[in-house]
Amino acid sequence: MTKDPVGDLLTLLDIERLEHDLFRGQSPDEEESQRVFGGQVIAQSLVAAYRTVPDDRPCHSLHAYFIRPGDPSVPIIYQVDHSRDGGSFTTRRVVAIQHGKQIFNLAASFQTLEDSWHHQHDMPEVAPPESLSDRVEWRRKFADKVPERHRGHFLRERPIEMREIDPLDPLTPAKASDEHNLWFRVARPIDEAPWIHHCLMAYASDMALLGTGSRPHGVSWMNRELMSASLDHAMWFHAPTKFDEWHLYSMDSPYAGGARSFNRGSIFDSSGRLVASVAQEGLMRRIEHKPRQK
Repeated sequence: MTKDPVGDLLTLLDIERLEHDLFRGQSPDEEESQRVFGGQVIAQSLVAAYRTVPDDRPCHSLHAYFIRPGDPSVPIIYQVDHSRDGGSFTTRRVVAIQHGKQIFNLAASFQTLEDSWHHQHDMPEVAPPESLSDRVEWRRKFADKVPERHRGHFLRERPIEMREIDPLDPLTPAKASDEHNLWFRVARPIDEAPWIHHCLMAYASDMALLGTGSRPHGVSWMNRELMSASLDHAMWFHAPTKFDEWHLYSMDSPYAGGARSFNRGSIFDSSGRLVASVAQEGLMRRIEHKPRQK
């Protein structure tokens, strides 16, 4: 059977409706990680919110907190609260629950489309995606150095195609600029509603942002020097877009300290239009290795 990671992701986001404002989501069957990927919980929560909002009101912003690690072996329950239904704005709060406790919460705001003044920063000038290697191809160079228990996850086909401008060795990264650019998109064309493209972009927005803060320090979670996790996530959607086309994710990390890094990103479509902005704080804790006793 031909693998279809994009189809699997769309199925993952097609969460089950249990009641009017209650939904149930699953994690991938082949998930090898000990915790649920943050982008999955963001996207599934946004899907739950979208399903309680009129079709003519796209999401323009979301703000979320990761409270506890998600357990990929059990379903996630999403409870939607109707915070406000106004004349032009709609607000929803979504709580994700596992084992009777909150693991994540999200507030999202939706707005009817309006005409207004417009300005934006220009897209950075970077190499085009056609001239770059796919992230999975790049990772194959390091496969023999990855512990066998992690190798399948490290090299598996993914629903989001990514091409980094200046990729680092994932095991022993050199110290580098906090500026980090990559092209990404859904890995094949899809015929889905515009709001699904926002949910897919929200899923992908958590895939590289956390590592931006560790670039200046030459550390990686894979070399056992760093404990990292997303703490919160904020995203602003500026315009509708088709996420099965190339987008530039331009990221930087203006600050790290107190075992946390602050990371932000701008997402441009291939024409240079700014379609979304992202901000996130992540745990960046040094792992102390105690010397072995003789």
